[in-house]
Amino acid sequence: MNTGTTATPMPEPAFALVLLSKSNPVFACYMFWASLLVLKMIMMALLTARQRIKTKTFANAEDLRMGQGTEVRYGDPNVERVRRAHRNDLENVLPFLVMSLVYVASGPHPLTAKLLIRIGASARILHTLVYAIIPIPQPARMVTFFTTFAITAFQAGYVLVCCIKYI
Repeated sequence: MNTGTTATPMPEPAFALVLLSKSNPVFACYMFWASLLVLKMIMMALLTARQRIKTKTFANAEDLRMGQGTEVRYGDPNVERVRRAHRNDLENVLPFLVMSLVYVASGPHPLTAKLLIRIGASARILHTLVYAIIPIPQPARMVTFFTTFAITAFQAGYVLVCCIKYI
């Protein structure tokens, strides 16, 4: 029985661009850089362990046997620098990753989105280098910090403006 309405054909799945799919070049860019940042953060834990073993600075009594330490020690400057860099990653990389994902889902201009993701992630990698690996005097660390901070804030503002009409 014909009701007089015609169904609009759905696009072929092979040609449909889904925002959160690896067929979307922006999301593929996000997946690459997010994976790289997560691996970097995992490596920070290993870098902390290396510094503890190298300086024989162990915070727990049970760890003394592993490093032939004689007493529990805190506050070694080399260990603390790496720990601060790792904490800084936890405070800044995670919001960047979450906001970048939401930003990608909002359908931004592809070139802008890929540039923001690449620059933000690269700045975080450079931040680790100038803070924990090869300490360089300010303003190197500040520039890398505020680069990702500004990108995350921009992405949040963009998403808010895009979504305000749905509130």
